[in-house]
Amino acid sequence: MRSTKNIVVIGGGTGSFTLLSGLKNYAEHITALVNVADDGGSTGILRDELGVLPPGDVRQCLVALGESSKLRDVFSYRFAEGSLKGHSFGNLFLSAVEKMTDSFYEAVELAGELLRIQGRVLPITLDKSHLVMIDKEGRRTKGEHKIATMDFMGTKRPALHLEPHAKILPEAELAIKEADVIVIAPGSLYGSLAPALVVDGVGEAILNSKAKLLYVCNLVTKPRQTDGFKVHDYADEIERFIGGKALDYVVFNTDEPTPTMLKKYTHDGEFPVEFDLEVMDDRHYKAIGLPLIDTEPIKINKNDAIGHSRSLIRHNSDTLAREIVKVSGK
Repeated sequence: MRSTKNIVVIGGGTGSFTLLSGLKNYAEHITALVNVADDGGSTGILRDELGVLPPGDVRQCLVALGESSKLRDVFSYRFAEGSLKGHSFGNLFLSAVEKMTDSFYEAVELAGELLRIQGRVLPITLDKSHLVMIDKEGRRTKGEHKIATMDFMGTKRPALHLEPHAKILPEAELAIKEADVIVIAPGSLYGSLAPALVVDGVGEAILNSKAKLLYVCNLVTKPRQTDGFKVHDYADEIERFIGGKALDYVVFNTDEPTPTMLKKYTHDGEFPVEFDLEVMDDRHYKAIGLPLIDTEPIKINKNDAIGHSRSLIRHNSDTLAREIVKVSGK
């Protein structure tokens, strides 16, 4: 039986893609609210050269919810040579429609119609902004991709904001208000989730919502950024971005990576996110531990300009979706 609850997913990129791919099989009413501060890879080039809003994370969410398998493949296709090398067709499509109509919102709506998506995808803002980080020494770093991949040099819990300030899209604000469950998807804490949560009005909308708020914690730490972070540390950061103690549930992984996965990740300085049940027992939210690692091998598209920085370990989308529906009360 499919859930009839209104489920809103906030995030962007691979984490939202994984979650939405499973959730569409169990829920009738899904709205994905997507970060639009990305500036890496194909997305960054299109943003710089055409002045468009970054299409990459939105494209991934559209593809995840799409019903047409052939069109999903078309939107995901990356050119391997020529001047279009590294660009995905979906990114080009969204940018072309935005230039033609002067509306990124319309571009996303049209793409959703073509892909026959199960649910709705919305940019969390239509304002063109860049993520800015200020470290403990007061140094500024600008750009989501740079921040997501840099060495924080010992700075813990950095100050992050958008320049210029971005305001929540009214339709996104309404979706949060009408939600039964809001899910903060897994993803790069500072490079994917923060840029969505620090948009003006997002934290306030979440805090004022009557929805159950659930956060899906990452599987591995980020080298030189979240070294040593445990599940509750990630949850604390999510609430810091929101602006208050808003979480009702935190879902985390209890599974052990395979030796092959573990060897690869520890070599790169990434380690499974550990959990401290005693600490979480004292928190205001309910901690839910599950075996969440997808054992299917992940292949990175060789034509993806930033494929080397993408995670090869994924959540099991089916297990995750079923837990979210269970929390929603169906």
